[in-house]
Amino acid sequence: MNYSSPLISSDIANTALRTEQLSVYYGNTLAVRDVYLDIPKNKIVSFIGPSGCGKSTVLRCFNRMNDLIPGAKVAGRITFHGQDIHAKTIDPVELRRRIGMVFQKPNPFPKSIYENIAFGARINGYQGNMDELVENSLRGAALWNEVKDKLRASGLSLSGGQQQRLCIARAIAIEPEIILMDEPCSALDPISTLRIEELMQELKEQYTIAIVTHNMQQASRTSDYTAFFNAEPTSKGGKVGHLVEYNRTELIFQSPQEEKTKDYVSGRFG
Repeated sequence: MNYSSPLISSDIANTALRTEQLSVYYGNTLAVRDVYLDIPKNKIVSFIGPSGCGKSTVLRCFNRMNDLIPGAKVAGRITFHGQDIHAKTIDPVELRRRIGMVFQKPNPFPKSIYENIAFGARINGYQGNMDELVENSLRGAALWNEVKDKLRASGLSLSGGQQQRLCIARAIAIEPEIILMDEPCSALDPISTLRIEELMQELKEQYTIAIVTHNMQQASRTSDYTAFFNAEPTSKGGKVGHLVEYNRTELIFQSPQEEKTKDYVSGRFG
């Protein structure tokens, strides 16, 4: 496996997240094993691989969403700004504010467009000008010009692509440092998908982005680095996910070091 840079970097100052020997269990079942990975600041990192290889499981570890799954257990170490995110002093709620998440299916609150943005900010104690925050968040998600005259309309009244951008606006309203995206375009049409991809390029100027995607073209177009995960059979008849290779995106797609990576990105399996 390719454990060369940028898997483990000596440049801590420019590393947003780091995993060391990360393994995830669901009950007694090992789902993902021994992941070593660095997520660089202000870059887009894509997680690719066939279904069931642990991409989303690893992504959810970064803001401890797996804590909410009964029986889930994480071993190894994940650090954010050099601090173990599972330390007793870490508040998971505050961690999820700083490491936001956008899910596969757009999930606006059943509230107005305005309240979709304001709600989370209020819960997190925002004391500033709420109108300004809502506008800036919607502008940041490239949605302001489309909704500025109907802020009191339901967020559910928007198209699928607009709803997903509303969810991105909602995520950035609470001022995170990292945005996790779990297949954010899988339910969208090609035009909406392209708009989200363009938005990601704009957002990485301010945020670090990690995205799970099944779309090889999307990974090659949008990301700076790509991590290829795969699943291998276990002696008990199940499968366990693992990181096969991680490098700059152009290297993963043009000259991968591992045969399995080459087979996957070329379409031979998956």
